[in-house]
Amino acid sequence: MELPICWIWVCVLFNLPLAGCLEIHLSETFQPGTLLANMSLGPGWTSNLDRTLSPKFIQSVFQVGRHDGIIRLSHKVQCAHTPRNPAPVYFRTGSLTSEDVILTHFNVFVHGQDCFIKYKRKKASGKPDIHIKHLTKLEATSCLPAGKLLLNVTELLPAFTRNTAFLNSMCVGKDLSAVFRHGDLFLASDLCLEHRGQPEVHLHCALHSSPGGRLSVQLSLTVVKVPNQHGSFSETVQTKSGKLIHRGRRQVNTSPQFQLPNYQVSVPENEPAGTRVITLKATDPDDGEAGRLEYSMEALFYSRSNDFFDMDSQTGSITTVQALDREVKDTHVFKVSVTDNGSPKRSATSYLTVTVSDTNDHSPVFEQTEYRVSIRENVEVGFEVMTIRATDGDAPSNANMIYKIVNGDGVNSVFEIDPRNGLVRIRERPDRETRAQYQLIVEANDQGKDPGPRSATATVNISVEDENDNYPQFSEKRYVVQIPENVAVNTKVIQVDATDKDEGNNAKVHYSIISGNVKGQFYIHSPTGVIDVINPLDYEMIREYNLRIKAQDGGRPPLINGTGMVVVQVVDVNDNAPMFVSTPFQATVLENVAIGYSVIHIQAIDGDSGENARLHYRLTDTTPGCPFTINNSTGWITVSEELDRETTDFYTFGVEARDHGIPVMSSSASVSITVLDVNDNVPTFTEKVYSLKINEDAVVGTSVLSVTAVDRDVNSVVTYQISSGNTRNRFAITSQSGGGLITLALPLDYKQERQYVLTVTASDGTRSDTAQVFINVTDANTHRPVFQSANYQVMLSEEKPVGSTVVLISATDEDTGENARITYVMEDNVPQFKIDSDTGAITTQMEIDYEDQASYTLAIIARDNGIPQKSDTTYVEIVILDANDNTPQFLRDRYQGTVLEDAPVYTSVLQISASDRDSGSNGRVSYTFNGGDDGEGDFFIEPYSGIIRTARKLDRENVPVYNLKAYAVDRGIPPLKSAVPIHVVVQDINDNAPVFEKDELFIDVEENSPVGSVVARITATDPDEGTNAQIMYQIVEGNNPEVFQLDIFNGDLTALTDLDYEARREYVIVVQATSAPLVSRATVHIRLVDINDNEPVLQNFEIIFNNYITNKSNSFPSGIIGKVPAHDPDVSDKLRYKFESGNELSLLLLNEDNGDLRLSRDLDNDRTLEAPMTISVSGKKKKFRKRKKKEAKEENEEMNEGELEQPSTGCLLE
Repeated sequence: MELPICWIWVCVLFNLPLAGCLEIHLSETFQPGTLLANMSLGPGWTSNLDRTLSPKFIQSVFQVGRHDGIIRLSHKVQCAHTPRNPAPVYFRTGSLTSEDVILTHFNVFVHGQDCFIKYKRKKASGKPDIHIKHLTKLEATSCLPAGKLLLNVTELLPAFTRNTAFLNSMCVGKDLSAVFRHGDLFLASDLCLEHRGQPEVHLHCALHSSPGGRLSVQLSLTVVKVPNQHGSFSETVQTKSGKLIHRGRRQVNTSPQFQLPNYQVSVPENEPAGTRVITLKATDPDDGEAGRLEYSMEALFYSRSNDFFDMDSQTGSITTVQALDREVKDTHVFKVSVTDNGSPKRSATSYLTVTVSDTNDHSPVFEQTEYRVSIRENVEVGFEVMTIRATDGDAPSNANMIYKIVNGDGVNSVFEIDPRNGLVRIRERPDRETRAQYQLIVEANDQGKDPGPRSATATVNISVEDENDNYPQFSEKRYVVQIPENVAVNTKVIQVDATDKDEGNNAKVHYSIISGNVKGQFYIHSPTGVIDVINPLDYEMIREYNLRIKAQDGGRPPLINGTGMVVVQVVDVNDNAPMFVSTPFQATVLENVAIGYSVIHIQAIDGDSGENARLHYRLTDTTPGCPFTINNSTGWITVSEELDRETTDFYTFGVEARDHGIPVMSSSASVSITVLDVNDNVPTFTEKVYSLKINEDAVVGTSVLSVTAVDRDVNSVVTYQISSGNTRNRFAITSQSGGGLITLALPLDYKQERQYVLTVTASDGTRSDTAQVFINVTDANTHRPVFQSANYQVMLSEEKPVGSTVVLISATDEDTGENARITYVMEDNVPQFKIDSDTGAITTQMEIDYEDQASYTLAIIARDNGIPQKSDTTYVEIVILDANDNTPQFLRDRYQGTVLEDAPVYTSVLQISASDRDSGSNGRVSYTFNGGDDGEGDFFIEPYSGIIRTARKLDRENVPVYNLKAYAVDRGIPPLKSAVPIHVVVQDINDNAPVFEKDELFIDVEENSPVGSVVARITATDPDEGTNAQIMYQIVEGNNPEVFQLDIFNGDLTALTDLDYEARREYVIVVQATSAPLVSRATVHIRLVDINDNEPVLQNFEIIFNNYITNKSNSFPSGIIGKVPAHDPDVSDKLRYKFESGNELSLLLLNEDNGDLRLSRDLDNDRTLEAPMTISVSGKKKKFRKRKKKEAKEENEEMNEGELEQPSTGCLLE
């Protein structure tokens, strides 16, 4: 991925003095993997971030390609996690074939919201942007002329500087001068190593870019003198005559020597067996068998490395034995030995690190080949379903994953995947009733280049969990069924059916009758919807029932459909015989009435209906010539022939009422008709007005009142009939010898007619009289209570306090008085609720918990206080509303996980899970570190899956253990949350080079330490652990000839020869610590500590004093004429000087602390004097002779014979 702009700035346009001129500018919006810089120097070089120089907080930001030198962004940066802005960072590039090292320094700026960049003017720090350390080895006898090319500097500069021009400059050092021109470094003067005593020559050269010179490069060049190829050294000596001559040392049985103490080489993986790795060459200047070499190698740290490589013992060529697999082992370390065949055999050791370079030979591997996850339907767009991860055993350049959904199949309209991090999201609300299962085929492509990209697929099965979002639906809007009234009890009437598109309990439907079940004639089986008749039916009482059915699903909360209607039509059965309103029937008729005269009305009633109640009348038991006939339909008996009382004055016969039902049912009665003679007296009622009360629930046939009329005619027969006021034919009257008996013909209803005013006619056949009968109907308990609603549905929050009113129900009764006073009771005892018997108020009497029960159905009975009591039943559906009263609960009290410190960003560490007993959004749980400890941003958590992943590169050496705290949060208002501790252990990888205490170590060793004794222990520390912290030590420079030996495992430094302070005071060696494949070096100064093992050395000496001038000249030498020629090889010793004898006249003045000598003034004369004296130096005594001469000439001759004169004093010491 190329950046739209160059984020590496080289300070070539500014004149301000800056601390550093290479800058990397980062933005908070940059994605991981963004290319930042190219540090490449080509094959044979490795790059890494210098952790000792770079601040810890910035180290995890960068990902450095070890072999290609590409610097990428490891993870997103945040200003909140950047305590220094800008911050320095250092990258180190090292050669695999030499000791060359390039150190590059950048200043890193982070830009974004709330970022504060501290621009600060300051003086240049003196540190170069790029520091190159280069080592050149030349033979000891080499002489290079001026103008000789020493080094192509541009080949040692990182790739991003290749187009940078540099100013020509002159580099002058103490021992070496060079000219830098057009990228090359040339000798400015001749260089002959054989004339130089020191083994190394150093040159430091500062280079600057053009124009402006703001990019600085520091070049540190070291020229090392190495033995001649023919195996001998030449040395230059000076003869006594002053001539310089060269003489060669004789050859000895020398040890072989490798060109380098360490070798590093890279081999591609999967190359066939026999692939050449490297040829290691050692040299031995000896001749013959002593110079014939044999090579061998031994694996270090990983014994199986021996199985992968073979070394030709004669040529030193190393080849592979089998194909290498970088993912099994990416680094192999060997100890390589070379042995000559001299006597005794001598050997040398070097170390070889083989790095297996990556090829794209691994396909991505998903964490699971098949994923299964459930989501709730109707989740919002953008909901994060889960994160799919694939890893690739190859190196990062061949493992840059891109994810995509490869199957169309309609899933792309519902789901989408982030191509970089594999996060699957909702892009369209799923509907389980439309589709309950989705299968996504997700492909991961590693985008590898060599030999090409590889991919893998995984199946993601997504189940859509049901939400109770569908109401039950009846199969028919209205069910109609007919059943005969004589159907047996517990007979099935009908089965209603409602379906719910949801599933599980959300689709499980229960049924109940909520209204219309008068007198509880029917029962519905709740699970099945089957309706049975449970009490006898009577068509004559109730002909049709309208049952309202409720279908309720099992969801939480439930959804209810109360629109089901079942019409039960009771079919009449001919189960009632006609019943005459009175019997026997008696009537009188005047003999002179006309034919067709209506004599008496025969009336019967039938409780059935339709044809079953349609009556047919006929006369029975009549004699021939009977003068009466009956209307078959109306029942009126009329005169069919002229009457003649004198012939027949009395008739008796039967009458039959027959219905039209099947089977036919009939009843019979007797009829008596008396033929009267015509008379002239009017029947007269004894009372003109009658008044009485009758209860409305009086049974049919009840005698109501007997009325009497008196006819003074002889033998008159008075008949009675109700001529008016008999509303709905509720009453009937029967003529009797004593009067007319009024009886109840049909049931009364107080609500319809509370009073009847009957007009009763008494007739003797010709004349008649009337009377009024006032009948007051008194109320009976004829009406049952009726609820205002046949079904109540109310919502109740579970957080309502005890005693809260749920609902107030009410019933009415059309009766009056006690018959209308209603008492409410609960049919079943539901301990959570109670009802006020007088008001119908339902209240809670204990705490309600939605999680225990989501709904309640209460059967409430309303009873009146009549005799007998009547009642009605209603059902109260109480749906409990969930309150967010439950915190999420984790499945475990504590979670533990492990992760490798080199795990890629987004690696899954572990998964946490919590549940919430609440429902809906109150029970939906998401996960977060918000308010908790996320390891200072090192981890993040997927909010819906609970998978904890790495947010950036980890460093075990910085943080070995994380104690995180995650929260599960519901979506209630306000939300509730709970926390869980998470313990994550970071497992070590070998990513840290050993570190010496200092780059330059100083060790004091007493001289004369026994040969073979351990004189010091040199150790390095490795912040890794276990086998990754195993360190191997070796001396790589300065131990020639071998004076010391370093234990490879514990760093013990052993003296191999006698150490003599007086012969050599200091040794400088370079020690290397290796934790394969990582190395570090330190320069060790071994300073010998002098011990007093030498006596002072004092030679006999002579002082000659020449006095050429008289004492009047005032030229007598009064200063120091010389020093006693004594020394002590033990520099720590303090010499003391003393005259033992011969200086009794104090001719010489001696400084006892430093041995300085002065002449006494007494010697300023012309006398010749010779005085032997004895001087002791710290215990040593030596004699010397003092002579005084007079003639200068003679003394000059003596001086020419080799005595040393002190010109300033005229004194000679010998």
